[in-house]
Amino acid sequence: MTEQTMTVAQAVGTALAELGSSHIFGVVGSGNFHMTNAMIAAGVGFTAARHEMGAACMADGYARSTGKLTVVSVHQGCGLTNSLTGVTEASKSGSPVIVLSGDTPGWNPGSNFYIDQDAVVRGLGAVAARVHRPETVWQDVTTAVRTAVHERRTVVLSVPLDIQEQQAPPRPPEGLRLLPVVPAGASPEAIEELASALLAAERPVIVAGRGALHAKQELQAVAGRVGALLTTSAVARGLFADDDWYLDAMGGFATDGTAELIGEADLLVAFGASLNRWTTRSGYLLRGKKVIQVDDRPQAFGFHFDIDLPVLGDSRHIAQALDASLASRGTGPKMGYRREDIREKVRRSRHWCEQPFDDTSTDTEIDPRLLTVELDRKLPDHRVVIPDGGNFNCYPAMLFRVPDNTGYCLGLAFQSIGLSLAMGIGASVALPDRLPIVGIGDGGFMMSHVELDTAVRLGKRMVVVVYNDHAYSAEVHHFVHETDHLDTVIFPETDIASIARGYGCEAVTVRTKEDLSAVDEWLNSDKAVPLVIDARITSFPSWVLAHSFEGPE
Repeated sequence: MTEQTMTVAQAVGTALAELGSSHIFGVVGSGNFHMTNAMIAAGVGFTAARHEMGAACMADGYARSTGKLTVVSVHQGCGLTNSLTGVTEASKSGSPVIVLSGDTPGWNPGSNFYIDQDAVVRGLGAVAARVHRPETVWQDVTTAVRTAVHERRTVVLSVPLDIQEQQAPPRPPEGLRLLPVVPAGASPEAIEELASALLAAERPVIVAGRGALHAKQELQAVAGRVGALLTTSAVARGLFADDDWYLDAMGGFATDGTAELIGEADLLVAFGASLNRWTTRSGYLLRGKKVIQVDDRPQAFGFHFDIDLPVLGDSRHIAQALDASLASRGTGPKMGYRREDIREKVRRSRHWCEQPFDDTSTDTEIDPRLLTVELDRKLPDHRVVIPDGGNFNCYPAMLFRVPDNTGYCLGLAFQSIGLSLAMGIGASVALPDRLPIVGIGDGGFMMSHVELDTAVRLGKRMVVVVYNDHAYSAEVHHFVHETDHLDTVIFPETDIASIARGYGCEAVTVRTKEDLSAVDEWLNSDKAVPLVIDARITSFPSWVLAHSFEGPE
């Protein structure tokens, strides 16, 4: 293939590769066949999924784990619509993902594959982009990538079949590149106001969100100067795991001790965190304190709850300027909230797996907390934890400790179930030296277990913990006080271990603590296949679940 004979389909794949695409996940059909092969020929790795939603979730997991541009490749029409739940999760999470899709030509609405793809995509909150004609292919692809990378948006790039077949113009002689973006800093006045607020506070807390993952050291330096405790939103969990003053995640996932310490703060400064109802416990953790929000997106300020001071700019640049301002004032580090009695409370409160609980296990069912604590002790620390959504969510999301933020991949922006298994595969491709630990309910597992075939085909050692109570338990616990007609959300027992073995996985059914000895056997083996744990758990309402049914205060 030469540039003079390159089709648009080949040009699209070549451009995506040259502009930094790190990996492709997809289900290949006739509409995306040539574009996908062009990317592979240009050196981009490819993973074939069994379902388009799985491909989208794998790409999202890979992008979260690396921060790199990742591609989902799908057929037009039904291939795209199959992927949409995963695409929406990625879009709501600001993942740098390009969804590369064929498209039915607009002149052919009679095609079975025809839908208005741009209208569908915009309805999800993703960016609808397309190759408009052969002459603009290089510019159109570059624009789509720039949007994904620089604006942290998920972009669906539609390429009509009739355009794919046409000849592309020569590649620009200067090559393809993204112009660098210099992050913005705040005004000196805003920095001084922020510094004064931190120095005046007696019990300051700094919370970091996804938008501050690149600012860890800078935020630790500021916190050390003013005596602030450190916490994170759920998606940024683990960022300060090596810091003695880290409270673990703020909000619905927080321990009682952590929630008390944040609740008693007199100043909360959020860097790159949206302060949504989950992080703030429906606004409760913002009461009685001054709230300052640092973000590089003006639309983020006060989107969920009122704040006292918005500071516009990149979290790292703001933290650097803030640290310099504090240093210039010539005062030594403040004690602030870092008293010795508080240090001990932070230590006792940090990990859910160290909190006492009344064991509800029986001879035939295991308490999900006991299950998760025991697995946390057995499984290697060098891990990435991928929790699914649902009533059980808090057990894997908080009882498994994480070594750092790279070791945590939380896909709950759309509050869907059934995404984590595929996200775990994507994270595993991105982080092959870590053990993926997927925590998923039986409902989510039954929606998505087809991707076990992908994990087995790839030879992935991963642990899939299925919290199995034979129900959509969120609905059971939500409606049990209203009616006893719950047959629509309760199911007969399903032998999940047998399903997993059918794909070639190792599998065990766990009813008691003693049954977990099979986990040790798998860990001591060299079998390059997933271990699926069908855990028959006792069922009771999640302490986090209540937040999903509360309105903002």
